Amino acid sequence: MARFRGPRLKRCRAVGTVLPGLTSVATLDRPYPPGVHGANRRNKPSDYKVRLQEKQKARWHFGVLEKQFQAYVRRASRMKGSTGLNLVLLLESRLDNLVWRLGLARTIPGARQLVVHGHVQVDGHRVDRPSFHVSAGQVIAIREKSKNKPFVQELVAEATTRVRPTWLEFDPAKLEGKLITAPDRQDLPFELNENAIVEYYSQKL
Repeated sequence: MARFRGPRLKRCRAVGTVLPGLTSVATLDRPYPPGVHGANRRNKPSDYKVRLQEKQKARWHFGVLEKQFQAYVRRASRMKGSTGLNLVLLLESRLDNLVWRLGLARTIPGARQLVVHGHVQVDGHRVDRPSFHVSAGQVIAIREKSKNKPFVQELVAEATTRVRPTWLEFDPAKLEGKLITAPDRQDLPFELNENAIVEYYSQKL
């Protein structure tokens, strides 16, 4: 399980954008790289740095370790169609990401904690693996024993204002959501050049 205990905004500043899965802040107060000379760096980034940053964006947003991320890239390359698009769809179909997308957690790390602690079930069966791949038609719900817990009620209250992608439906009364169709690349909540990620790994895999 990927666990990062350091300053999350520092990572957002390193890649130049807010990663909504990593932090709940809306904007960066200091939109430049961290460090003493961060605000004064004006050099044009190399092609390698651009590709590295795009990879780090996706990896940090979804909370995936490097070895696991490489496995996703390999899997995406074996699927039909664009490798970059396949990679995004695989990451978006992770259970922890969908719990966050449904509004049942403020961040993906928070959603991962819900899953690992056994509060989430898929199609009526408890699943405690954040990386579990959810297919279209499957139902994600909070376990019956967990619905009355105070922290769950607090999250549900906040979920009423969450804007969800069209490929997800959510029933607040039942505390369950459904993946209607495969995730849509256009709904990715931050700017990402997935082709740059594929280029980054082209000589590594």
